Amino acid sequence: MHRRQISSLAHTLHPIAAPLSDASVRTLLDRAIPHGAARLLDLGCGSGTWLLRAQAGRPGLRADGVDNDADAIAAARASADEAGIGDRIAFHAQDAAEFRSPHGYDLVLSIGASHAFGGLLPTLKAAESHLVPGGTVLVGDGFWEREPDRRTLDCGFTADEYDDLATTVDRVVSEGWVPLYGHVSTLQEWDDYEWSWTGSLSRWALDHPDHPDRVQALDAAAEHRAAWLHGYRGTLGFVTLLLGREPRP
Repeated sequence: MHRRQISSLAHTLHPIAAPLSDASVRTLLDRAIPHGAARLLDLGCGSGTWLLRAQAGRPGLRADGVDNDADAIAAARASADEAGIGDRIAFHAQDAAEFRSPHGYDLVLSIGASHAFGGLLPTLKAAESHLVPGGTVLVGDGFWEREPDRRTLDCGFTADEYDDLATTVDRVVSEGWVPLYGHVSTLQEWDDYEWSWTGSLSRWALDHPDHPDRVQALDAAAEHRAAWLHGYRGTLGFVTLLLGREPRP
C-alpha cells in the first residue's frame, strides 16, 4: 500500500486534510471569498474538498485545483461532476509549484501543503505569483504551541521546522503580507482530526480481513496514533491565515 493510498483511506471521515472543523472551514471560506464572481486557485488541492465547499451557494465562482496525486485529482473531478459543478472547477494533476495559468486569481488557497514549496514563505511567494491586484491568500501551516521536546522530535520533526505562533505571523508580516483574519485550530479540532485519521484506516482494515494490505493499514494507524498521543499532541499547532498584500513599490 502506497503512502498516498494510506492517506486517502485515512481521510475518509475527515476529507479536510487539516485539523479544522466543518464550522471553521465555512467561516474561513466566508471571510476569504469575495462577493459575486470570483476566481479561486487551490495549490495542493488533494481531492478538491475546499473548492467543492467553496462552490456551495456561490454560482459565480470559477476555480482551479492543482495536485500531483493523479488519483486524488480523478476523485476530485468525479465529485465535482456528481455535484453538477464540473464545468465550474478545473482540476490539474501536476506539481503545484510548476502550475501556470493564463488567469489571475482573486483568492489562492494552500492549506497544509507548504512541503510542496519548501516552507511557508516560499508557499506565499508562489501564491502571490497567481494573484490579481487586491487578491488574497488563505494559507494553513504548522507552528509550535510550545517548544518541542525529545518525544516530539523523535516523531520525525526538527526543532527548526516551525516557529511559535507570534514568530510565524511576524515572519509573514515582514514579507509584506497583512493578516486579515486567522484561525488557530483547537485541541478538539486536532483530536477529531487524529481520531478520524487513525480510526478510518483501522476501520478499513477491520472491514477487509482478507485484504493483503490490512496489516500494513493497522500498523500505519498504530504508528500514527502513537506519534500523536506520545509525541506532538499539544505541541504541534496549526494556523490558517487570510492575508492581503502590501503593494510593492
